[in-house]
Amino acid sequence: MNSLANTILVLHALIVLFIVGGLIAIWAGAAFGCAWARNRVFRIAHIVAIGIVATLAVVELPCPLTVLEDRLRTGQSGTQGFIQRWVGAFLYFDFPAWVFTLAYVAFFLAVVVTWRGIPPRRTIQNDERAR
Repeated sequence: MNSLANTILVLHALIVLFIVGGLIAIWAGAAFGCAWARNRVFRIAHIVAIGIVATLAVVELPCPLTVLEDRLRTGQSGTQGFIQRWVGAFLYFDFPAWVFTLAYVAFFLAVVVTWRGIPPRRTIQNDERAR
């Protein structure tokens, strides 16, 4: 069960990387005129991912991946979320849950503002496919 829990942990970390790194990549890609930064499928997946995270935090539901990982490791759910646990472990700060909820919602709003400021394209034109 521990290897499955580790797999869930890695998947969870990759999702966090996609959400955080995705926004940075969109900004950088748009600055350099890269077509993929406006790819509609990528952008929809990105906004949906952070939307789910923010919604779960606002309604105070634990992340299903964190619950699954905890159950695989200990047989029960833990009290902290993924980010809260690992930020606390790496930075030695133990912020209350509301701080993380505020951060998730603020990040979601940054993604929404980015969506409006750097809108995705509806279709990829032939010259953009070549990039």
